[in-house]
Amino acid sequence: MAKKPKSDPNYKIIAENRRARYDYAIEDDIECGIILTGSEVKSLRENSANIAESYAAVEEGELWLVNSYIAPYERAMFRHEERRRRKLLASKKELSRMWNDTQRKGMTLVPLVMYFNHKGMAKLKIGIAKGKKNHDKRESDAKRDWGRQKQRLLKQG
Repeated sequence: MAKKPKSDPNYKIIAENRRARYDYAIEDDIECGIILTGSEVKSLRENSANIAESYAAVEEGELWLVNSYIAPYERAMFRHEERRRRKLLASKKELSRMWNDTQRKGMTLVPLVMYFNHKGMAKLKIGIAKGKKNHDKRESDAKRDWGRQKQRLLKQG
């Protein structure tokens, strides 16, 4: 998860896909830029986005964010489509690695966090992930519960 530096006024988390870490085993993550229109950036500044149902895909040598939601900006002269495909910016090396992982290893590209970095640019952190089975999810639930129980026992004495 992207941590917020204490002294940085420009850094701001816009949207977070908290469910992704439960449903997927994330092996690596990559920071990508996003190509946005003006009304989309204004809308993001008001914290009106959702990346929970979205995914990323490599198609014809380009990286795309599919099914992400950015609410319409009310005062915009030219409105944007709310669920349009948005192009993501990554280096060719990262792009080829993502394509190889999704094609050969059966992994998927899951958006984790959308945020404004310290320069005020909109960024998206994408995780290269493999889907968890039900028994894996139960195992992670048990670990989380045991961690909470340990903290309670340490607090008591």
